[in-house]
Amino acid sequence: MPHTFPDHFSGHASDYAAHRPRYPAALYRWIASQAPGRDLVWDAATGSGQAAVALTDHFSAVHATDASAKQLAAATPHQRVRYACEPAERCSLADASVDAVTVAQALHWFDHERFFAEAVRVLKPEGLFVAWCYELLSVDPAVDAAIVRFYEGAIGPYWPPQRRHIEVGYRDIALPFPERAAPEFAMTMDWDREALLAYLGTWSAVRRHDADTGARALDSVQQELAAIWPVGERRRVRFPLSLRSGRRLAANDTAASVPSR
Repeated sequence: MPHTFPDHFSGHASDYAAHRPRYPAALYRWIASQAPGRDLVWDAATGSGQAAVALTDHFSAVHATDASAKQLAAATPHQRVRYACEPAERCSLADASVDAVTVAQALHWFDHERFFAEAVRVLKPEGLFVAWCYELLSVDPAVDAAIVRFYEGAIGPYWPPQRRHIEVGYRDIALPFPERAAPEFAMTMDWDREALLAYLGTWSAVRRHDADTGARALDSVQQELAAIWPVGERRRVRFPLSLRSGRRLAANDTAASVPSR
């Protein structure tokens, strides 16, 4: 049965690009240090191109794909990033052509069997696979509690079933590679209350709630935050990353044979 791309973000691609947090530079340095070379990376489901552009600091070229043309239209252009409207399960790259495959906050949307077959196919021997995600942010106990009430309450029923993969840090997804240990990474931003609310507004469950009910989901959490977070005050916001990583087996290992398309 063909896999249907669950497009939850095209309707607000520009908001997604503007208000999502930024991944740490240390993550990209680690990816480069683990890859067998620094020629080409495939960034699957690139979205706004955040990871793709950052990877050019360490790799000569990035092939950045997304199934959403609207997401790609809002992506940041870069002379060494080649954007292509392609699903993660069907990539135009040649066999054994990339040093690394990266997936930022998107692995839960894929048909895993078909995507991993493509990842194995395009990776060079000993090429690196890295996927990461983040769930709820942390500010302070009062703000954190308000976010959890919002996440589980008004918008709780509107999360897609794939969200369960993020809630366990992708640990329920089996990799077709020997797993590699990775350092701990986190995103940190100094945001005011409005910046946090703008980020919450990019959540797919918020959009679905509002479309279904005709009410604005953010109103409740906005009122709660207003009581505990003065306007204009900036606070440190932290998003811990969950990361899964593996390496394609060497060319002379029969278990690493490239699957046919």
